[in-house]
Amino acid sequence: MPVSHETIVLLDFGAQYTQLIARRVREAHVYCEILPFNTPLADILKRQPKGIILSGGPSSVYGEGAPHSDSGLWNAALPVLGICYGFQLLAYQLGGRVQRAEKREYGLAALEVSRPSPLFEGVRDKSNVWMSHGDHIAELPAGF
Repeated sequence: MPVSHETIVLLDFGAQYTQLIARRVREAHVYCEILPFNTPLADILKRQPKGIILSGGPSSVYGEGAPHSDSGLWNAALPVLGICYGFQLLAYQLGGRVQRAEKREYGLAALEVSRPSPLFEGVRDKSNVWMSHGDHIAELPAGF
């Protein structure tokens, strides 16, 4: 059944701000549906999304029982935006290296946009942001 509106699927990995991400997408006049992180790829594709967002969450990608998405997601020819844990998972599942940070990031931090990007359109070159990370991406996957 064809979808009559543009859809973004937001896979929830347990972030406190999943609802906020969905609200921001909806404020841009795009339908956003929040689904559990382990939703099968076939169920995601039935929604005919224009893209997928992977939320953050409290886990480490290499931890026992860490939530992982359907690895077929990377071959679905859809744009994927990973935020925090979602970005770490994307890097990890595509062959990058994630490791525990020497110092955990928690609280207020400074974001500096060093290159123009459509992703940061409307964001000031220097902004205050909230961080909560115990891991970091030590090596990007090939091609990133």
